[in-house]
Amino acid sequence: MPKIVEPETARLKLRQWRDRDRLSFAEMNADPRVMEYFPGMLDRAQSDALADRIELSIKERGWGLWALERKSDEAFLGFIGLHSPSSKLPFSPCIEIGWRLAYPYWGRGYATEAARKILQTGFKQLGFDQIVSFTTLRNHRSRAVMQRLGMADTGENFMHPDVPENSGMKEHCLYRMSRENWHSINHQDC
Repeated sequence: MPKIVEPETARLKLRQWRDRDRLSFAEMNADPRVMEYFPGMLDRAQSDALADRIELSIKERGWGLWALERKSDEAFLGFIGLHSPSSKLPFSPCIEIGWRLAYPYWGRGYATEAARKILQTGFKQLGFDQIVSFTTLRNHRSRAVMQRLGMADTGENFMHPDVPENSGMKEHCLYRMSRENWHSINHQDC
């Protein structure tokens, strides 16, 4: 079993999931504000099944979609991390950076702070050459995080195969960052 990577920032800890995260995760996945740009909200069983898959992925690889915890009070804020999408995407295979935070924690810089650390971990520690991120065109909050990270909008929009045809969220935009671009933005050795 690989060693589990658990990055930290000044305010945040990215860690393996705990049983006590499940209720907060389910509440977040049932919040229409949080799930606005997803095909639907998740009930408790669906949320727990997703948490199981995420936790298993971290155990198998040592990295993944980590639980995001605020250090000051150990509050579960949501998740953020890296994963390899199983969907047949036009740019597969790839490593994606993604996040989902509970509504009370929006607008505090947590997603950007944690994502910067994840990019550093992905490029320096895990050795990825490129990391992508994608979302529906209307998800301006996530797109703003991608832009703050220095990720480039490729202009290569695509129809996400897992989103229903009749959904207004089928078309997604694709952002990318290479290790070289990350290095030039951060002026650090890769």
